[in-house]
Amino acid sequence: MQLKRHLQNLDLIFLLFLILLLSSSLIILSTASINIDKEQPFHYVQLQALWIFVGLILTCIIASVDYQKWRHFSKWIYAVNLMLLLAVILFGNEAKGATRWITVTSSFAIQPSEFAKVFIIITLADFLAKREKNLNRFRDFIAPSLFVLIPMALICLQPDLGTALVFGAIFVGMMFVAGANPRKLGALLLGIGLIVGVALWLHFAQGIPLPLKDYQLKRLIIFLDPASDIAGDGFHIIQSIWAIGSGGLWGKGYRMGTQGQLNFLPEHHTDFIFSVVGEEFGFIGTISLLFFFCIFLLRSIRIAVQSRDLYGTLIASGIISMFAFHILVNVGMTSGIMPVTGIPLLLISYGGNNMLSNMLAIGLLLSINLRRQRLMF
Repeated sequence: MQLKRHLQNLDLIFLLFLILLLSSSLIILSTASINIDKEQPFHYVQLQALWIFVGLILTCIIASVDYQKWRHFSKWIYAVNLMLLLAVILFGNEAKGATRWITVTSSFAIQPSEFAKVFIIITLADFLAKREKNLNRFRDFIAPSLFVLIPMALICLQPDLGTALVFGAIFVGMMFVAGANPRKLGALLLGIGLIVGVALWLHFAQGIPLPLKDYQLKRLIIFLDPASDIAGDGFHIIQSIWAIGSGGLWGKGYRMGTQGQLNFLPEHHTDFIFSVVGEEFGFIGTISLLFFFCIFLLRSIRIAVQSRDLYGTLIASGIISMFAFHILVNVGMTSGIMPVTGIPLLLISYGGNNMLSNMLAIGLLLSINLRRQRLMF
């Protein structure tokens, strides 16, 4: 009976655009990944379909559980989160110069940093809800900052700068919604920005070392002048800009692209999948995909606003901040206006861990949506 009453609150428009985005992922992957493994052209599409199916089951399970129940396990979730991130550093497998995965089977590995984003949202929401109306002074920011910085530092050690930046976006979004003094929060962010800017200047002008590897630093600034290293770090950005620009209004057509189909465009089924959309589906395709994202985010904001309590609003705001950051940064880096940070495109890029963590977050959003009104009996 309660489930029936809850289902009356279900946001059908949110679900419709979720299905549109997941369907778009399979369509885009069917062209973006077809030439990666010529013996199995639909390998990545099949795997993505499997992750979507498992993810939808996970979404239904999480949505059926009252999100308030997670609050009782907040400390345990935070502890498990730190343990998993530590386990990656101690026992993880290295690939492409980073240690981010824990092998489960020969064909599957867990990337704890992906799930850490959702875990920090659940736990930080409880942490901030207990401090409602007590975030007016700079010293009030210390405890929440440390709460996020500890797992963030463990992720930086992997190293995974892109995911660490997502933590920053989550923190800012949730602090703002929790009632942090806007001027002081803005001053804090400006101060951090100035410190980073000065640190980068001192590194490149004076040779002062930074706790980042050279390739990470180069990725952060190469977008300003990708032509300075055409055969190296600038190659990704140049190929991506060419791909998007060559698509024109309508695109070259399904599987008719050159940069993607001929594998000139690196990682075109993951980080640079938006470039394939631009090349093969043109401006119409990219603007349609961005429209789907826009409505999806607006309905997510509606869920946050209609939440029955601050805890639910904070969870929703953290998820929205995470989603919006993924979209903005991925589209920005493929367009050449933001650094290449390796952040995948929400619900579109290939990746099992990323898909499952996003579907876990969507399950939480739906749980908040279904219980936006208290049952009277």
